[in-house]
Amino acid sequence: MDYQAIIDKYYPEDDDLRRLLLKHSRQVADRCLLICDRHPELHIGRAFVYEAAMLHDIGIRWCDAPSIHCHGTEPYLRHGPIGGEVLRREGWERHARVAERHTGTGLPGFEPETLEEQVVCYADKFYSKSHPDRVLTVAETARSLERFGHEGVEKLLGWAKMFE
Repeated sequence: MDYQAIIDKYYPEDDDLRRLLLKHSRQVADRCLLICDRHPELHIGRAFVYEAAMLHDIGIRWCDAPSIHCHGTEPYLRHGPIGGEVLRREGWERHARVAERHTGTGLPGFEPETLEEQVVCYADKFYSKSHPDRVLTVAETARSLERFGHEGVEKLLGWAKMFE
């Protein structure tokens, strides 16, 4: 099964949720590929990062976030771990780790560890599903993370030095 088959399995309807998921995931995936192309010295797995970026938000459908067409029962903060569970069931362990580690700059116990996990987490911060046509700058992204604590901002700025 390829990544598109997984998306089709869990998002079979051509509806607002699927369209938003695909738009956001492509934005993140495209930014990941730019990072890979700019930094060949990092030896980031290009194909893997693309697939992982396309699947990183697979868990949103089970969350309660009506403003982005999600009508599940789980808190939105759980979309990463839920996505990890879904991808593990499909046998996609490495992709599952990316899904569960991309929220914020990593939640306690679920911090991005590998370069690939970090690239997807970083790229995700520039695109909001609430405002899908907007691309944030590094400064705007840092400001948006400040409310969660300065540690996340420092992590983001470190990634910016490495990936931009």
